[in-house]
Amino acid sequence: MLGCVIHGQGDLRVEELASPVPGPGEVLVAVRYGGVCGSDLHYWRHGGVGDFRLKEPMVLGHEVVGTVLTSDGPSGRLPGTAVAVHPGTPCGVCPECADGRRNVCRDTRYLGSAARTPHVQGGFAAEIVVPAEQVRALPPGLDPRRAALAEPLSVALHAVRRAGPVAGRHVLVTGAGPIGCLVVAAAKAAGAARVTVTDLLPAALGYARTAGADTVVRADDPGDPGWPSEADVAVEASGVAAGLDTCLRLVRRGGVVVQLGMLPPGQSPFAGNLVVSREIELRGAFRFDTEFDDALALLAAEPAFDGLVSAVVPVRQAESAFALAADRGRSCKVLLDFGG
Repeated sequence: MLGCVIHGQGDLRVEELASPVPGPGEVLVAVRYGGVCGSDLHYWRHGGVGDFRLKEPMVLGHEVVGTVLTSDGPSGRLPGTAVAVHPGTPCGVCPECADGRRNVCRDTRYLGSAARTPHVQGGFAAEIVVPAEQVRALPPGLDPRRAALAEPLSVALHAVRRAGPVAGRHVLVTGAGPIGCLVVAAAKAAGAARVTVTDLLPAALGYARTAGADTVVRADDPGDPGWPSEADVAVEASGVAAGLDTCLRLVRRGGVVVQLGMLPPGQSPFAGNLVVSREIELRGAFRFDTEFDDALALLAAEPAFDGLVSAVVPVRQAESAFALAADRGRSCKVLLDFGG
């Protein structure tokens, strides 16, 4: 079978891999679509994500949907069932898991992640084996292409929940990449009265409009009339220090800033005095947990999400798919197609 393996910075290969064999409590899934995530791009372009560096070849991918081939899991996961795969396997015993914060489990396994060694092999392969509890049957009528957005939408839902109640509030989002656009959709679904999005690229801001943004702002244009005087909540989704600075300067006194974008490795400067003098709450948001099921329900209810899938590329052309996904002037979410 074919799989996408990263060997090092700039070294992505589509290789023949051995088909996996499921064990007790596991499910064998034939992958149909896999979404190219920003972290996949970081592994390809830089050899790592944040502080997680590649130390060995790794199958990429954690945004995958497909069909059950064989199952030793619970009822409802019969062969032929269309499913989405939750990519996280928390340990279940650490203090974080015991506290209900499994998304920050200190010993988790996450598909396509170099956070631990040996690395956890990912989902960009024609067939994968995962624990039965990680597969979710797709809601009736949910197209697998749209369902491939479940993982990044879960990230966005978690970030919005980390912000606290947003109903009736003005939410600022810095960064209109796929995650930023999904934060827009998550905030609107949570009842936000207004969502303003900033980015450098007109095409990205167009996708933010598709996701439901009320106002879009060119981040490099201080004279843009869309800039808010202040926002109640800000979500930093660009992963750059300038985005965090914008959030801290534009959120109201006593407001909440959620850092969602993964910043570059090492130390990042930020306007710490504003956190003190304005009593701003700065919160991190990392991955997700139970939001996965909510994401599938939201995707099933809203066909507008289809507008965020900008391209579907055969797996044999994975490198061109990655190049397209990295060009935010031409794409939002790019899917790899493993179907025959």
